[in-house]
Amino acid sequence: KDLTCAYHSWSYDLAGQLQAIAFRKGLNGSGGMPEDFDIADHRMQALRQESFCGLVFGTFDEDIRGVEDFLGPEMAGLVRRNFGKPLKHLGTHSQIIHNNWKLYAENLRDSYHATILHTFYTAFNVNRLDMDGGIMMAESKWHHCSYAKRDTVRNVAEYEGVTSAQYNSNLKGPQLLDTVDEKGDGITHTIQAVFPTICLQYTLNSLAVRFFQPLDVDKTEIHWIYLGYEDDDEEMTRRRLRQSNLTGAAGLVSLEDGCINEFVQRGTQGSGDVNAFLEMGGRDAEPAPSSRATETAIRGFWAGYRRIMDFE
Repeated sequence: KDLTCAYHSWSYDLAGQLQAIAFRKGLNGSGGMPEDFDIADHRMQALRQESFCGLVFGTFDEDIRGVEDFLGPEMAGLVRRNFGKPLKHLGTHSQIIHNNWKLYAENLRDSYHATILHTFYTAFNVNRLDMDGGIMMAESKWHHCSYAKRDTVRNVAEYEGVTSAQYNSNLKGPQLLDTVDEKGDGITHTIQAVFPTICLQYTLNSLAVRFFQPLDVDKTEIHWIYLGYEDDDEEMTRRRLRQSNLTGAAGLVSLEDGCINEFVQRGTQGSGDVNAFLEMGGRDAEPAPSSRATETAIRGFWAGYRRIMDFE
């Protein structure tokens, strides 16, 4: 097996090492490569790879830290919580959203919009701010995890002004929200953002990885990969597949994200000389162990972005 360039027929092995070149010696004694041409000096750019909990990371930077060091101990521990067992692939899909990738990076870290924009969350008590939960952050502030415990919902007075909280809603298919406490800690929802473009989600029993790829200044592709564990029984696999309908391009929860980020993209195009206001929950970027009514994780993202872009 090899990789061959369609243009000039340079042939590489699967490790990226050049194996052969068409007309290397020329034709009829003319042309070809110089006598001192060494085929070993012309390989594809090497990609450094590292696997962690079934997730494969790659980089062209040989000097960058290892994955666990990059994540930090708390974030690495959260990855192990959700992905620390042999995994199986359940399905994949993707979508295009017409906005800058950083708006989607903000969206993942914006924990207080979820029960306002995503009416399904609130109407069916899947994820609300009056549940026990909080924001964990890496020491670097680049990565975060928002988590909630569904069984602790309190129906506080602040939700009286949230329209979706006023419905006495019932599902004709209540098995959609049937949940098993797999981890024994009561946590039913985690959104873990890994800087810059990865999200690891665990919603009820739906386990997924999403990553997003900038295609243009105002165009981003999101890839959704749904997973289960190899030792899942048939009932658990069906449960995960049902709950995968909560997220994705047409998900009962996340479909609104596909349009709201585009609204923001269009709405801010004429305001390039003004600043965003990100002071919900304070002005710093610190963990919030008892509240998700905060933009602390967004502030952490921008601190990291400014640092690597040398904007500080």
